[in-house]
Amino acid sequence: MPLLKLVLQIMLAVLGLLTIMLVLLHKGRGGGLSDMFGGGVSSSASASGVAERNLNRITVGAAVGWGMCAVGLGIVEKFL
Repeated sequence: MPLLKLVLQIMLAVLGLLTIMLVLLHKGRGGGLSDMFGGGVSSSASASGVAERNLNRITVGAAVGWGMCAVGLGIVEKFL
């Protein structure tokens, strides 16, 4: 079981960093912090709809995986 705990901790860290990077890759929608950092300027080289949808799916998948690892780590900690 210590190996399972170690694997879950590593996956939690990797998925957390991956989720942060994926969220930062998203196109700014305006009106928020993205405007403060220059995201309010619209560019002609914006991402296509398919690429944005795929990025959304990957981001949600990484976030759900992170949540499942967090719950799994909590269960392992409680019962072991």
